Amino acid sequence: MKKGLIAVCLALLAFPAQALDSTVVVTPIFKTMRTIADQPIELPQKNVEVVVSTYDIAPGAMLPVHQHHYQRYAYVLAGTLTVTNLESGKSATFTEGDFVVESRSEWHQGANNGTEPVKLLVIDQIEQGAETVTLKN
Repeated sequence: MKKGLIAVCLALLAFPAQALDSTVVVTPIFKTMRTIADQPIELPQKNVEVVVSTYDIAPGAMLPVHQHHYQRYAYVLAGTLTVTNLESGKSATFTEGDFVVESRSEWHQGANNGTEPVKLLVIDQIEQGAETVTLKN
């Protein structure tokens, strides 16, 4: 059932809003060509694999320091997430409804500093078989 629903959603996204009748409402959420570290978005050049996950992050929880070598996107379904780039020292806070284009190959860390759980929908575009996350030792 989920695969069918995803296929329908992707098919609807392929249509420009003006091509749909009044029974379908398309609401743009986000548009960018850059990551949160101001890098251009880059996609794998061969054997692209899409990995979709959900993350549930408890209040007070902190993700380990990590980086992504391929493009990662996150949609905040609930809660407040703070992402700190350890290389630049900059932090950004994202709340319900925000879309995040994560940095590539830069060490960063996410944290739930709020009192409510954070729930994310995460989409990775990687070369087939590659890891989505590299942890810092």
